Amino acid sequence: MINIDNKQIKLQIWDTAGQESFRSITRSYYRGAAGALLVYDITRRETFNHLASWLEDARQHANSNMTIMLIGNKCDLAHRRAVSAEEGEQFARENGLVFMEASAKTAQNVEEAFINTAGKIYKKIEDGVLDISNESYGIKLGYGGQSGPSTGSGSATQGAPCCG
Repeated sequence: MINIDNKQIKLQIWDTAGQESFRSITRSYYRGAAGALLVYDITRRETFNHLASWLEDARQHANSNMTIMLIGNKCDLAHRRAVSAEEGEQFARENGLVFMEASAKTAQNVEEAFINTAGKIYKKIEDGVLDISNESYGIKLGYGGQSGPSTGSGSATQGAPCCG
């Protein structure tokens, strides 16, 4: 649970590991998702080289308003870097994504990545870009049917008792 504008936001998160053998299963997760984190390993160029294909998949199988964040993982291993931060920033800029580097090992920027993604989805709801009454956007309200939005990567729920 995170808080945005004094509203509790529950994120439902799926880690699909990005393995080619699970690609067809991964595609099913895009449907009904409000956001996605596209993650590559900064120490392995081949993971960066596959981003365009994964992004195309996400855009083909998700709603057009999905928020996608690009994350360069393993920034704690900068001495083994194979992909520069500038390359990540450029790919993000060219594809309309938000970019940041993080480290799952040290937790650097991990929480921030989820909060940033949820915040961007929340703003789309506030701006009327995402319709919370349309379940295909992966957004659900908690009990009470509060009018404020809730959001997340995958489905999310707002309010006290609930569930998705």
